[in-house]
This record gives sequence, C-alpha cells and structure tokens, in this order.
Amino acid sequence: MISRGLKGVKAAETAISFIDGTHGTLIYRGKNAKEVAAEHTFEEAAYFLWYGKFPDPTALKEFSAGLKQQRRIPDYTAKILQCLPNDMDLMSVLRTAVSSLGTQKYTFKPAIEDAVRLTAILPTIIAYRYRQLSGLPPVAPKNEYGHVKNYLYMLTGKEPLDAHVRALEAYMILTLEHGMNAATFSARVTISTESDLVSAVVSAIGTMKGPLHGGAPSEVTKMLNEIGSKERAENWLRTKLEKGEKLMGFGHRIYKTKDPRAIALKHILLENMHGDPWLSLALHVEETAIRLLDQYKPGRKLYTNVEFYAAAIMRAIGMEDMLFTPTFTASRVVGWTAHAIEQAKHNTIFRPDAEYTGEFPGSPAIFQSH
Repeated sequence: MISRGLKGVKAAETAISFIDGTHGTLIYRGKNAKEVAAEHTFEEAAYFLWYGKFPDPTALKEFSAGLKQQRRIPDYTAKILQCLPNDMDLMSVLRTAVSSLGTQKYTFKPAIEDAVRLTAILPTIIAYRYRQLSGLPPVAPKNEYGHVKNYLYMLTGKEPLDAHVRALEAYMILTLEHGMNAATFSARVTISTESDLVSAVVSAIGTMKGPLHGGAPSEVTKMLNEIGSKERAENWLRTKLEKGEKLMGFGHRIYKTKDPRAIALKHILLENMHGDPWLSLALHVEETAIRLLDQYKPGRKLYTNVEFYAAAIMRAIGMEDMLFTPTFTASRVVGWTAHAIEQAKHNTIFRPDAEYTGEFPGSPAIFQSH
C-alpha cells in the first residue's frame, strides 16, 4: 500500500514537539507553545528547543552574547549578495547566501553552536538584501538589542516600537517548530546522510520556498486590503463563498479546530496593539468569516490559522510581503536545527521505497518474484 506524501507514516521519534490537530494543541518539549510565547523571549525559547530546558540568568546572558557575536555577514557573503540579480526572490537569495557559509566550521556532527551561528545570521542576511533592493545602505547589527528587536532595527534603521517587537517576537516563537513538516523532513533527510548542518538548512530553505509549504500571509493581506472596511466585509466574504472560492487564513491541514498559534497571537496582539485600525478590521473579518463559513460549509470547523494573525502582525509593523516567508524561515531555522541535531544522535539514513509503474523487459513475473 502506498502512502502518498508519506502521510500518516511515522519515520522518526522526537522529543522536540507534539501536535494534536483534533484538540488544537502544540507542545514544545512538554510545555504548551502558547505559554512559551507568552512568558519567554526568543532567546529563551530557542535555548529551550535546543537544550531541552530554559536557561538560568547566567546561561541566558552567555547564550545571548553568543548569538550577538554571530550576527555579522562575512565579507565574501556580502559580495555574493551584491552580485545576485535583483529579480531573484528573497528565499532564493537566502538559500544561496546560507550555502556560502558552509565552511569547515560545520562538521558532519551538527552541534548547537552551529545552530546558533545560523540562527544569528539569517536576519542579517534578510535585512541586508531587503535594504539593498530598496536602494538603502545596510544597517549594522546593534549589540544592545535582542534578536527580534535587532532584526526590525536592521530592516528599518530605526528603533522599533516595543509593541511591534513583542508582537513579532510572539509570532517568531510560535513558528519556531511544528513537527515533521516538509522542510523539517528535508533537513532530517539531509543530516541522515551525515551531511553538515548548513546543507540541511539549505535543503529546508529550498523546501520552505514552495508555496504549498511556506506560503506567506500575503494572500491574507491582499484579502484584507480588498475588503478595506468593516462595512464591506460581509458582502465581500459572501461573494467569495458563493463562488466556491477559498477564504485565505482559514482552515489548516492539521488543526481540525482552532489553531493554538492563532489564539495565542490574537491574545498578544490585543494586549500590545489594542486600537490599531488594521487589527480592528482583522478581528471583524475573522468574526464575520467564521459565522459565514459555518453557514456555507457546516460541520467543516474552519477557523483562523496562524497565517491570518501573522498577516495582521506584519501589516501592523509595516513589513512588506516579500519579507513574510523569509521571516518565517528566520524563526523556523531553530526547529530545523533542533531536529537535525536530534537526527544525528540516533541516525538511520532515510531510504523509502517506491512502487515501480513502468514497463519490464521480457516477462514481468521474473522481476515481481524478487
């Protein structure tokens, strides 16, 4: 029997995360992800995924300093970025730049130190290229800023608002890890060959680039832009549903109830950005869409997913669409590297079989008997 896309096939054991799509649960190493996002910084959450425990104050200080030390782009990578064509999409640029980092520093036994280097530098690469395309000079990392605040600072050259940092940090923590998704599987397959961590992350970036996986919240932003006002929401949504079209930001392949990440993001947004007009529109569209989906698609249990509130966050902080999937990548690299390290500790190379559907020379019975 063939399981297309390996759906339902368990190919590894992991202690990193657990997803229950029926009950809407996402757990990071025994702790609800929404609690991690509500109570901890990005640095603390990354440390937790890699080490399996939260850092004490001394460990956190050392760990944060290590991240900051690895933020700068090597000169040769900067030259590569300058030579890449302007019509190269940002995920392809990220894939190419990360590949250039694969020196002999990265051994065939992935380590947390390798994961720290890659996690630290990804936001710098994204910001460098974004400003290059915008005709602006690059902004050097600022060591007094934490990981997420520094990312926003390098994008804009201005000190970001605390509310914006908190909202983006919550999003990045809630997207650090999500089980054996396609990109994580790519990373584990690459590491299973005893390749290095840079190669595993490049594999994962290439997978994340595909619109079926790393599809950014830009379609949600487009939908909210087209709706424009609360008064237009119901008619716009009804028209879409009556045409049989999908409402972007609603429903999820895994979660058959409310996406726990969306619930957590909504709560944090209401705490930090209450009164933002874009958020107010998003809340109204969510309420209206869920009511209409229940009418037009009864029993389907379609609720807002993490992309819906990611769009609200990105729009509220002024982040352009081209930055959505790269920003997702800058958080998910923590999960990819955690899985790669875990794979290397108990490694068996991935080698699934395929059902041959072509022709046989001579009698097929000879081959089928084997």
